[in-house]
Amino acid sequence: MEHTYAPWRSAYFGSKSEQCIFCLLSSGISLETHAKSNNLAEFDTENRIFYRDSHIFCVMNKFPYTPGHFLIIPHIHTHSPELLDAEVWLHLQRYAQKGVALLKEFGAQGINMGINIEKAGGAGIPEHIHMHLVPRYIGDTNFFTTIGDTRAYGVDFDAIFKRIAELSQKHFKP
Repeated sequence: MEHTYAPWRSAYFGSKSEQCIFCLLSSGISLETHAKSNNLAEFDTENRIFYRDSHIFCVMNKFPYTPGHFLIIPHIHTHSPELLDAEVWLHLQRYAQKGVALLKEFGAQGINMGINIEKAGGAGIPEHIHMHLVPRYIGDTNFFTTIGDTRAYGVDFDAIFKRIAELSQKHFKP
């Protein structure tokens, strides 16, 4: 049996909270200071949320597989799509479609898009459904990653967030 190790994700596995991280983000709390605001969007930049509406919000993945990896998350706390209202589910799908166009303009040469349902299905946060949009680039999985046990993230995370947020203004119009 072969094993693939991803040591760059070790901080994720050691950072489990008693509260659902996605519900905290949805509610507008600062993840750094735990401050709460009446303005849901006050801490969005700090939390790397670049879009929100009444059904969903979009946030950069804190532990991205590739530059530009983001999540689309319904505000409702549920673990499986059949439990979502059809309107929310279809809204999430519409924004996934828009997210593909956004990532293509960002420079993605391909995109992985999907939802891991339940722990056995690979969900890292199985209690709150979320869709991953992972931009792919020729050569993003290579010797350095697969054999060298290291991932090179050669771009600035904040610059990527700013660019994705900028593109969302164009692509995520209602």
